[in-house]
Amino acid sequence: MPTPPPTGPLVTRDTLGAELRALGVEPGEILLVHSSLSSLGWVCGGAVTVVHALLDAVGPDGTLVVPTQSGDLSDPAGWSNPPVPEEWWERIRAAMPAYDPLITRSCGVGVVPETVRTWPGALRSAHPHTSFAALGARAAEIVAGHAPDCRLGERSPLARLEERGARVLLLGAGYDSCTSFHLAEYRIPAPLVEVGRPAAGGGWEKVTEVSISAERFDELGRDFERDRHVLRGKAGAADVRLFPVADAVAYAERWLALHRPREEEMLHPPA
Repeated sequence: MPTPPPTGPLVTRDTLGAELRALGVEPGEILLVHSSLSSLGWVCGGAVTVVHALLDAVGPDGTLVVPTQSGDLSDPAGWSNPPVPEEWWERIRAAMPAYDPLITRSCGVGVVPETVRTWPGALRSAHPHTSFAALGARAAEIVAGHAPDCRLGERSPLARLEERGARVLLLGAGYDSCTSFHLAEYRIPAPLVEVGRPAAGGGWEKVTEVSISAERFDELGRDFERDRHVLRGKAGAADVRLFPVADAVAYAERWLALHRPREEEMLHPPA
């Protein structure tokens, strides 16, 4: 069978940059990007083109930030996609390499964040599971000080982004990937959980963390977009949304307390 021709539209560095600027991305701003490369259409140059276009849009004085999570450095007892045999668990814990911000690959966030992570000059935060990578004028101050026991809370880059007036760009991605909503979870009553991971000095460690979940984030996003000012448009074939981190966090803090109460979970926290 012959390979079918690619579906469009054709996306280039220039067309994507122009569409981002038309949407409202401004030179000099700090932009937290959640992305889906496949949603854009046929991108000439792939993820490299997307990163170039994003950097063009924010300019030399701007800063590009992406999530570079590495949740695969986790306890195999909790793996489900796919699971591994229980008799492997202890051997996996003993052999799993510790997080290294320079070489640990991102996992589950797409090819654009992984491209940013490996871009010349990129800086990455220190959390073993929920790091962020940044490029640009304010990259260092955003990724610094990411506490090892604070995945997405007050001592993470999300709080730095909120303080500095950053905006979120959903580039073909849905609200279920909006990490800013997680910062709100740290500001309302939430259960604590023990999170396992390989220790930097060798062996296995467990850290007590706030329980976070993207459950109902899609509903939260729809209500947020209905009630708050969200810039919407297209980039290639992708739906694009642009809004301040601070607006998303403030709205989610109220919405989650009302629509996703966790009192029962507080009484019976996960093991």
